[in-house]
Amino acid sequence: MKFSCEKSLLQPAINVASRATTPKSSIPALEGVLLEADSELRLTGYNLETGIRTVVPAQVKETGSLVISAKKLGDIVKNLPDDMVTLTADGLSVHIECGDVHYNIQGIDPEEFPELPTVEPQNALILSQDILADMINRTLFAVSNNDGRPILTGSLFEVVGDILTVVSVDGQRLALRREKLEEGPGKDFSFVVPGPALNEVRGICSEVGENVEITTGARHIMFRTGSTLMVTRRLEGEFLNYRQSISWKSTISFTADIRSMITSINRVSLILQENVKNPLRCIVGDNILYFSSLTPTGDASDRCPIAGNGEDLHIGFNHRFMLDALKAVPTDTAKFLMGSPSTPCIIVPEDQAEGEEEYLFMVLPVRMSANWDKR
Repeated sequence: MKFSCEKSLLQPAINVASRATTPKSSIPALEGVLLEADSELRLTGYNLETGIRTVVPAQVKETGSLVISAKKLGDIVKNLPDDMVTLTADGLSVHIECGDVHYNIQGIDPEEFPELPTVEPQNALILSQDILADMINRTLFAVSNNDGRPILTGSLFEVVGDILTVVSVDGQRLALRREKLEEGPGKDFSFVVPGPALNEVRGICSEVGENVEITTGARHIMFRTGSTLMVTRRLEGEFLNYRQSISWKSTISFTADIRSMITSINRVSLILQENVKNPLRCIVGDNILYFSSLTPTGDASDRCPIAGNGEDLHIGFNHRFMLDALKAVPTDTAKFLMGSPSTPCIIVPEDQAEGEEEYLFMVLPVRMSANWDKR
């Protein structure tokens, strides 16, 4: 195998394919990138869960294939001068040259590299990279990391008519993002994508305006954009009925500045210990939201202006969960809907019409000890 490729093209292709490699594995080929040179140059990474293949323009002088350590190849190409890179493979011996720089390294037998799964198309939809990336960014944080309910370790993609809804839920919080498709796929369907795979999808969504085609099969899902495709397994099982979890019957409603709330929560959370279940304490007053925290080693308090009256509702939250939800809100101000110390807090952009769910975040409260007040 022998090919030449511009460093400016080869390096990002290596970075993309490497996203699906395994840092440490008992199978050395899974730590590497498969290079296949024939009529084009293809680079593939596959960790048995998710595979990424990308194509890069190159001058192929001799066809062939070889696996090279992703880290080693990435480090070498990253440090080469900005010039044409020539890679020559003789068996498992690899020679890389660029200008005056030369490397000789060992490759891995391509026969040890597993084949990417074939996706037999069942359903498909198309949307732009920037919208897909935004939908993932607004929801991925709420994916569960508890393997006890594997289906919740991914995000639900639900297509109804020409509306795509992405939902993540971990039992303590929910994040929902809804978008109208330019063209509906013609049938309703749903599927669940593993959280780690969505992180890689987000990584390959870089071109604003470029489209992503999502194809679902019986066991796998394929994301294709430009010269890059990604294949991942789909999670099987019954996803949580998220609609039953969302209630708009709230007795308390107020609006607040997102940045001010994040600042206040960060202040009072400084003394909270991650390994101890100390909740963020909140009292929703008349145009004021009081925050406090109390631990065996100290306490802290702050207040944040709001627009509305919470009738002195006392309620507690996991501060990390509340911060994650606030950071996902796309506007400067948000509307907060609450009912009681034991019912969820719903957060939506302030300018979003009542009952709409283009963006929606929900955080369940934490049970509080009785008779507390910190103002």
